[in-house]
Amino acid sequence: MLLSDLLKQMIDLKASDIFVVAGLPLTYKASGRQVRMDGEILTPADTRTVVEAIYEIAGRDFKNFASNDNLDEDFSFALPGIGRFRANVFRQRGSMSAVIRVIPFGLPDPAELNIPESVLKLADLTKGLVLVTGPAGSGKSTTLACIIDRINRERNRHIITLEDPIEYVHRHEKCIVTQREVPTDIVTYAEGLRSAMRESPDIILLGEMRDPETIATAVTAAEMAQLIFSTLHTTGAAGTVDRIIDAFPASQQRQIRMQLSMVLQAIVSQQLVPTVDGGVTPAWEIMVSTAAIRNLIREEKTYQIDSVIAAGSREGMRTMDQSLFELVSEGKITTETALSHAIHPTSLEHRLETEGIL
Repeated sequence: MLLSDLLKQMIDLKASDIFVVAGLPLTYKASGRQVRMDGEILTPADTRTVVEAIYEIAGRDFKNFASNDNLDEDFSFALPGIGRFRANVFRQRGSMSAVIRVIPFGLPDPAELNIPESVLKLADLTKGLVLVTGPAGSGKSTTLACIIDRINRERNRHIITLEDPIEYVHRHEKCIVTQREVPTDIVTYAEGLRSAMRESPDIILLGEMRDPETIATAVTAAEMAQLIFSTLHTTGAAGTVDRIIDAFPASQQRQIRMQLSMVLQAIVSQQLVPTVDGGVTPAWEIMVSTAAIRNLIREEKTYQIDSVIAAGSREGMRTMDQSLFELVSEGKITTETALSHAIHPTSLEHRLETEGIL
């Protein structure tokens, strides 16, 4: 099968990822589950052929990867009329492998993805730092794409995205949208962010806060009345704040804690959890930076953030465990699934027992 035909088939199957690994047939993930395709088990020669085809479609030089100078590469490409794809090619046990993320053309529909209005309303902010967090593959980029799309359709602003690689392509609607890719258009996130500050931005989407330099630059940009969206691979608001602070040497932590308490607007944490009908659904933790939250960050009492979120429903807040409890109550997920994805499983189990659900 031609690679282009395979990619079109994956779009039709609503696959999220394709795995090209020696010792297995071609495998794809859909609704959170792996499906092994009919066909021969791939040999190292087969996987090399597929990787070469990926480079050919992407218009990239395969020799750079084949020469062993690069042990892995990450890039995006598009097939006209079919979709966009993000490829990570790498070596394992001496053979070439690849994982291809499938990104259908067009922007996602937040209603179909069960993204709460309280998350989408973050598009109304004018300044500060908004973080969308969660494990890899939890839909962070998709959530941010929906927020950016709402800004693009409703406001008259300049949006700059810095991504590695670009996933969703935004057209110019009411906004000017400039999208820059690492390393094609910029060398690093930190460098791209410093450059973006000279390009009259109103909103900046930073694909990931990977290191202290990028975090410090993003916080400084948020202090300068820019609206910054970014991601971290953390689960839960309290853990996210701690991760940011701990990225810095002890001598700098007090300063970054003060800055963060002033610029942080919200943290949205998400997970994709399997449903009883064989699909997946998102579970959300939503923290809005109230005066109480800001004070806890300044006073090094992040361990109390969960309690403030749990009591903050009036401000649109909810904890991850509250979200999981609701999904169990609605019959969408099992209690076992909820407990395995909970931040505080013992407390959630006690609540399920108290409510007579467990």
